[in-house]
Parts: sequence; C-alpha cells; structure tokens
Amino acid sequence: MEQGASTLAQGLIAAWVLVAVAFLALGILVYLALRSRTRPVDLEKAASAFRSLDIEAFRNLVDPVEEAFLRKNLSPRQFREIKRQRARAALLYAWEAGRAAMALTKVGQAAQRSSDPTIVASGVQLAENAFLLRLQMVRVSIHLLTEILLPGRQSRSLPPLADQYERAAETLSSLGRFSSGVQGLVRSKSA
Repeated sequence: MEQGASTLAQGLIAAWVLVAVAFLALGILVYLALRSRTRPVDLEKAASAFRSLDIEAFRNLVDPVEEAFLRKNLSPRQFREIKRQRARAALLYAWEAGRAAMALTKVGQAAQRSSDPTIVASGVQLAENAFLLRLQMVRVSIHLLTEILLPGRQSRSLPPLADQYERAAETLSSLGRFSSGVQGLVRSKSA
C-alpha cells in the first residue's frame, strides 16, 4: 500500500512539474511577444535586412540537379558529408529568411498605419506575404533538419521558400514605388 501511494505521489509531482514548466514557457512567449511589439521599428533596417538575403545562393544549395551531380561524382561517404554541409548552410538561409519575414511584418504593419489607402493595401499584402514566408521557413527547416540527420536518402522537393520570398520582395518593391513608400513611412515615424 505504501509503495502505491509513493508511486502516485511521484506521478503527481511529475505532473505538477510539467504544468509549471508549461506555464513558464507560456510566460516567456508572452513576454517576448509583448517586448517585440513595444520596440521601436527601424523600417530602413528591416527593409535592408530583407533585401540582403542571397536567395540565388539558397536556390543553389537546394537544387536537385546539383544534388544529383554530387551524388553521381562523389563517394557515398563524401556525398553524405557534403550534403550535410549544404543542408546546414541552407538551414541558415532559411532562418535568415524567417528573420527577414519578421522585418517585413514590421514594414507591413507600419504601412498599414498610413493615410494613403494604396500604401495600406500594400502593407496588408506585405504582412500576409511575410506570414506565408514564415510558414514556408518552418516547413523548409524541418525538411533540412531531416536531410542533416539522414543525408543518404533521396531528397524530396522543398517547399517553395524562394518563390514566397520573391513574392514578398515584389510586394516590398511595389510599396517602395509609391510616392511616400518605405522612406516616407520612416520619416513619418520619426517626425
């Protein structure tokens, strides 16, 4: 009987510890979300961070034709090592694309506060593209982590991260073409 009570008590303690950890994690997430909302937005820095990502290099790292060439011309051991390195590099690009998407979200939110309805519409579209880019980034990251762990298996096609990135870049570009654009948003924010 004492052993059953001891096991029950240990189970309850473990459950309460898990609940406490869950609440702590939730508290950290809420804190980070609130902190990022109250920070001032440097729109020029956000836009330049987005534009600085070399999407063509990312495309090269995940190109299936390039992978087939490497598989054909390298020993299996060399191929697995090179594939891991390429997947790690592509994962870094994907994370930077996620950061760029956060920057785009900030630009889109600032554009939505404009008095010009055309800029507001572009801001909404930019924020939506940034959200979709973040979703693609998560999918690509999972795919790339699988490739790092299992480099010998045949790769599936990646989710279209580069295509979503280019759609977001086009929206950012169209926002910049309007009379006030991002530069005007930056000036109005600091005025």
